[in-house]
Amino acid sequence: MKIRYLITLGAVMVVGAALAVALAVVAGKAEEKTQIEDSIMMAKTKIALFADARVRGRQISVEAHKGLMMLRGKVDSEEAKNATEEIAKNIQGVKSVKNQLEVVAPSKRQTVGTKDDAITARVKRHIAKESLRKNADIDVTTNRGVVSLTGEVPDILASAQASWTAWQVAGVKSVKNELTLKEKK
Repeated sequence: MKIRYLITLGAVMVVGAALAVALAVVAGKAEEKTQIEDSIMMAKTKIALFADARVRGRQISVEAHKGLMMLRGKVDSEEAKNATEEIAKNIQGVKSVKNQLEVVAPSKRQTVGTKDDAITARVKRHIAKESLRKNADIDVTTNRGVVSLTGEVPDILASAQASWTAWQVAGVKSVKNELTLKEKK
């Protein structure tokens, strides 16, 4: 009876381990598939923006993550901002659109862009000096003095430290912390 129990237990453990490995492989393939789908959505969106006369597609940054489309950059008018969002929403696979486009008159764009580029560079330098930057993938963008932090960090402390560091840089008006925590493996 005891041998039968041990054999059954062993068989259950083997089947359970095989199932766990299979689930890990499927999860890895699902993540890979999501990344490919996001890349395709980004490409389709950029092509659609270039083809539409209402917007200037090359001035718009497009990012996608698990069906969330992020639009950043500067456009000439409120109509162009709305048209860009409409175009992105109509792309197959897009679940939602976060429109962070800013309306800036073309005559003021060069001045605003230069200041934003300098702020972005300073924030990146300061974050790079932080010891909490290890195991973090932080992207920094600036629009009219508003710094956006995106990417993945290992823990909430690293996220808070990145925000605090960005706030300390001269010229920063506010910080949007959109950092996500890395999934534990």
